Amino acid sequence: MTRRQPQETNHKINDKMKTIILRTEKSSRWAGVLLATVVAIITSVVVANATQTITTPNAAFISYNLLAGANSATITPVTNRSVLVMGCCTTDTGVGHVSLLHYPTGAIIWAGLESPTSSLGGATITSGESITAGVHIVFINQAHNVDIQSASADTIKIHNGSSFTEAGNVTLVW
Repeated sequence: MTRRQPQETNHKINDKMKTIILRTEKSSRWAGVLLATVVAIITSVVVANATQTITTPNAAFISYNLLAGANSATITPVTNRSVLVMGCCTTDTGVGHVSLLHYPTGAIIWAGLESPTSSLGGATITSGESITAGVHIVFINQAHNVDIQSASADTIKIHNGSSFTEAGNVTLVW
C-alpha cells in the first residue's frame, strides 16, 4: 500500500496543476481580450481627434480689357473671410497681390505686394483700409498705372490710369 500512496498523491498534484493551468489559460484569454479592447478604444480616440477637414477653396476669375481711364464693373469680395486678390496685366506686364478683408458695410482692409517696376526695382509693400471709392489698393502692372481700387466700403474695381488700353485678369480666392 505504500507504493500506491505516492501515485495517488501524484495524481492529486497533477489534477491541481491542470486546474491552475486551465485557470491561467482562461485568465490569459480574458486579459488578451481586455487588452485588445483597450487598444481599439485608444486607437479610435486618436484617429477621431486626428482627422482634418480639408475644404476646396472658392475662386472668382475676372478678365478685363479697359480703355484708357476706364474702370471695371464693381467686384464684391466675400465678407468676414480673408480673400487673396491676385491681379496681372498682360499688355504692360506685371503682377500684384493682397490679402483682403471685407467687413460688410464697414471697410475693406488689405496688405500685400505691388507689381515690381523697373524704376523702383523690386516689389513694394502695400497696406491700408478704405470706406470710400477710389482708394488705391495694389498696382498690377510695371508702370504702376493699372491698379485695384476700392469702389465703396463693400466693393473693389480695376482702374486703368494708363493712356493706353490695358488687359489682364484678377483672381479672388477664399
